[in-house]
Amino acid sequence: MPEAGFGLYFHWPFCQAKCPYCDFNSHVVASVDQSRWAAAFEQEIDRVAELTGDRVLNSVFFGGGTPSLMDVSTVQRILNRVQRSWRLANDIEVTLEANPTSIEAERFAGYHSAGVNRVSVGVQALNDPDLKALGRLHSADEALTAVDIARSTFERVSFDLIYARQSQSVTQWQSELTSALSLDPDHLSLYQLTIEDGTAFGDRFRRGGLKGLPDENLSADLWDVTQEACNDAGLPAYEVSNHAKSGQEGRHNLIYWRSGDWAGIGPGAHGRLTLDGVRFETVSAKQPGEWIKKIESGVSFAAQGTALQPSETHEERVLMGLRMVEGIEMPSAWISDNALIINDLTDLGYLKCAGDRLKTTPEGRPLLNAIISKLLAG
Repeated sequence: MPEAGFGLYFHWPFCQAKCPYCDFNSHVVASVDQSRWAAAFEQEIDRVAELTGDRVLNSVFFGGGTPSLMDVSTVQRILNRVQRSWRLANDIEVTLEANPTSIEAERFAGYHSAGVNRVSVGVQALNDPDLKALGRLHSADEALTAVDIARSTFERVSFDLIYARQSQSVTQWQSELTSALSLDPDHLSLYQLTIEDGTAFGDRFRRGGLKGLPDENLSADLWDVTQEACNDAGLPAYEVSNHAKSGQEGRHNLIYWRSGDWAGIGPGAHGRLTLDGVRFETVSAKQPGEWIKKIESGVSFAAQGTALQPSETHEERVLMGLRMVEGIEMPSAWISDNALIINDLTDLGYLKCAGDRLKTTPEGRPLLNAIISKLLAG
């Protein structure tokens, strides 16, 4: 759905250390030839621009990995090439994810001068023991300092917290969330800790060494506390894990959730592009060395898309769109085909259907995965 917006996602795959809970495509290396990487990004930008033509660009997002390890000059080169390649929306959002170490925070002014106007700070916890348990390299004080610097530098700032951590009580989370909200944030991303296969936490969990994880009842209580506190502070959820003041929603992620178009550039980056009325899925090589060698040899991952069938696009719209509080519009035929399941979920109080628009209720949102499974099974 091109009308839902068009964005660019850049994946910087390098980190200082691999967090034990992280299953993102991130790699720890001794050094990075940033000029070489900037040139590779520029090459792929040129190829994407040839494909997409004269479109208005609504957002740019630097994710990772740790994008705040990028030299300011690298970000500047990328954004200069972007500016020459598309018409930019008047309210274009340019977001960069940052880790709150003091060295990276000092880069903020340079990023802002380069064109970044929104930063997302990976705070994750507000106490040092839990930060250490999560494998983070910063302290709580460093995190708060980074948020302060970000807010004095950028027009818009978000930060992330992880909850449902080991041995975390409802009272502890309430206190931590109160501290976070006292900073008067415009946007908060609040994620329940999930144990993913292929991570250090996943390996530890399989061996029985990851103690103190919340059971289902405690997880539900932590969810309820999160919704209540954020609502009271004027940051209601607009998506399962994201809370914002009105008008401060993350525009780039809304492109994903509303089934818009975006080009994924960088190792492991995925994209969705609508070209001549056909929606394509693009997937880049995951290993950094392979990706950059392919780009330099003239290969464009954005030009190697796979056409999606209508059933696949409908499935993606359900998977992504029901994450939003606003819900999604689906074709009338799809609504009719799934009427029995929709009616059952509506009767249970988990789903609302008005015409062709579906959305979960506050009671259904914590059960989103189960609701989506039922709808897609139908």
